[in-house]
Amino acid sequence: MSESPIFTQLIQLLDKHNARYRVMDHPTAGKSEEVAKIRGTQLGQGAKGLVCHVKGNGIRQHVLAILPADKQADLSKIANAIGGTRASLASPKEVDELTQCVFGAIPPFSFHPSLKLIADPHLFTRFEELAFNAGTLKRSIILNTEDYQQIANPALVDFIRTDE
Repeated sequence: MSESPIFTQLIQLLDKHNARYRVMDHPTAGKSEEVAKIRGTQLGQGAKGLVCHVKGNGIRQHVLAILPADKQADLSKIANAIGGTRASLASPKEVDELTQCVFGAIPPFSFHPSLKLIADPHLFTRFEELAFNAGTLKRSIILNTEDYQQIANPALVDFIRTDE
């Protein structure tokens, strides 16, 4: 399998920090539930990445928002946390430019200076390991949660949708 540039960057970053992780090759899966089953992980261990565009109040910021795969994002909470008035999902073209990945393959790390990394705190409280697609839909990394938080150092923002 040829290496994607993002996968190579991820492995170099994790090795540099002596992270506890493993790589898993697997068939392409379209949904978080399917890939969790293939990985042998819980759905909530999945670190889902959403590329958002925050605007308003003079703010124009792209954000990579990371949350557990079994939760949904409240985009208005992301906008408020960044200082904007509204947030939307980025276009496929913007996602490609900012992450060099297709939808569903975005790892929970930002390698682009214009892409601010945030994570919901719930990501760090439930499981000892996180699982995510590693720049491709056919390869995952399962990474120690504490190592992820220390290496990626995302800004912590409560943005999980709560339906009352």
